[in-house]
This record gives sequence, structure tokens and C-alpha cells, in this order.
Amino acid sequence: MTTTELRLDVLRHLSDLNGVPGQEDAVRDFVLSDLDGLVDEVRVDALGNVIALKRGREDAEGKRERVMLSAHMDEIGFLVRYIDEKGFLRVQALGGFDTRNLFARNVTVHTRGGALPGLLTPGGRPVHIATPEDRKKVPEVKEFFVDLGLGADDVKGRVRIGDMVTLNQTARQIGAMTVGKAMDDRASVFLQLEVLRAFREERPRHDVVAVFSVQEEVGLRGAIVAAYGVEPTLGIGLDVTLAVDTPGVGPDEAVTRLGEGIGIKVFDSTMISTRWLVDEFVDLAEKEGIPYQMEVLALGGTDGAAIQRTRAGVPALTLSLPTRYIHTVVEAVHETDLRAGVDLLVAYLR
Repeated sequence: MTTTELRLDVLRHLSDLNGVPGQEDAVRDFVLSDLDGLVDEVRVDALGNVIALKRGREDAEGKRERVMLSAHMDEIGFLVRYIDEKGFLRVQALGGFDTRNLFARNVTVHTRGGALPGLLTPGGRPVHIATPEDRKKVPEVKEFFVDLGLGADDVKGRVRIGDMVTLNQTARQIGAMTVGKAMDDRASVFLQLEVLRAFREERPRHDVVAVFSVQEEVGLRGAIVAAYGVEPTLGIGLDVTLAVDTPGVGPDEAVTRLGEGIGIKVFDSTMISTRWLVDEFVDLAEKEGIPYQMEVLALGGTDGAAIQRTRAGVPALTLSLPTRYIHTVVEAVHETDLRAGVDLLVAYLR
């Protein structure tokens, strides 16, 4: 088993970048800069996906497989959908939120004229005067608003419908965990970059097309069009998965456990991984001594499903990073699992 040195400062930086579906520009710019010198070709398609090609070694017959990897750049967040007469902003969710985690959050509204700090809240009565019914209520996203602390005319002069709204959080290290917003799926973007870095001085055994996709959180949109254009012969999605190995949840619901290795997806609500490919990855992990876990996820989907369903169908699976507190601003990934993911994918491509 290899021991991969991880650039955790890069992972933290990726987490801090802002990019909701359809506005992934800052993440894309960083990815393009980090790819410099790592691949043979790189382009950005019409939807905004970054598509990077690393040519592989030819086999005895002069043929190579075409392996598509895909990790998504976007994060869950909001768009401004309405500005009321007092200057409060109503928002449209982009991705799935548990509103219990949204009370009194610092946010940033990204306008053409620059970033504006704001507060996201559902309003209502504070705890001092709340009724018992108030305290039990879980609000819907449509009840939340953003307070910019500005007058209505000022807000309307600076904010447009469709401006991006992101949750504020600075990534940090907590023990062996890297914790921050948007580890879903910046941790896999990071993993994919580290895999390409491992092949800086050598060729993989197959052509590798590494896609950094857009708009995954609203229906795998970027990976769908990327896979159609790439025409892979084999697909590997890279994403996070639940690690609900925390108090109050039974072990049968944990899905994966933090620090126990990369997840090899068997099933989620969008795909059943190709069984012979799952077996290949399991056998390789055991041969190389790389820690892994089998993942069955009742709900959720990844870019692997988009690859699997393209054109006439493609053998595909997803490698999943165990992650605690998914779809919050304190998503947590573990060094052991990151390292296992890089090592397993490098071993397969090598």
C-alpha cells in the first residue's frame, strides 16, 4: 500500500470557494490553474464542465480504454428569487437542505458590484416570547429571508434576481478531520486532482478523462452532457456519502464510518454499480492493503449514474468519501479515507 501525502491546505481552500449550481466560476478557475502541467489536454464545455485528458499507455494491440472520472464542483446554496418592499431577500434553494441547520446563518450575496454580507433567518418570534407551538415548528425554505442591513432602495439598486447566496464557513482541521462547507463535493474534486498529480511523471494504463462537473446538486446535469461528449468505455464517479456513525443513530443506518476507508458504492437511488467492476475494485483494495467499505445508500445520487446511463450504457461505479454532517457547513472528511481513495484509484489506473 502506498502512503499518499495530502495537500490538505488545498482541500481547505477548495472548501472555502463559493459556487452554487450554474455559478461555479471560482472553483473552475482554481481547478484550471491546479491542472497546469498535469494533463495533455483541457477544455471547458458549453455548460461549464472542465474536461481534462491524460493519455494512457497503448496495449499490445495499440488500444486503450477511455475511463471517465467525474467529481462535481458545485455546492448547495441559494439564488435570490424576490426582493420585498423592505429590502429583505427571499431565496430559491439549490440542492437539498435540512432547514433545522439553517437558523441564523451568516451568508454572502454575490452581486455584480461585489459581495454583500447578510444574515439568513426564518424570522418569527425569538425564544423569549415564542409559544410552545413556535418552538416545535420546523420552517420551510420559503419562509427564510436574507437581511442585508440596508435600506430597500439600496438593496434593489445592488441586488438582482438570480444573484448567488452562499453560506459562510471557513474550513479548518479538527483532529484527523478536515471540516467545512462544500466538502460535498470539493473533497472529491481534491481527490481527483491528487490522482492526476500522481501521474505527473507517468502514463496511466488507460486514457483518463477527468471531468470536474457542474450542476450536480440539481440533477447531475453537468455529468450528463459531459459523458455524452466523452463517450467513455468505463466510468467512475467520485462523491461523498453518509457517515452517520455518531450518537443517536443505529449502526445499521450509518451507511459508512469515518476513518475506515473509501466507500465502494453498491447501490443508491440513481444507480446500481456494475458488479464486475465493484468486484475488481474490492479485489484490488484487498491486494494492495487499502482500507475500503461497501456502501449501500437508500437515497441520493452521483455523477456515476449519469455516466452509466449515457448513450448505450457504460459500466460504472462510484467511489464515495465517508462524510459526517452532510449538507451542513461542517461537513467532515477523514485523512485515512481521502488517502485510501487516492491510493485505490491510482492503483487501478496504474
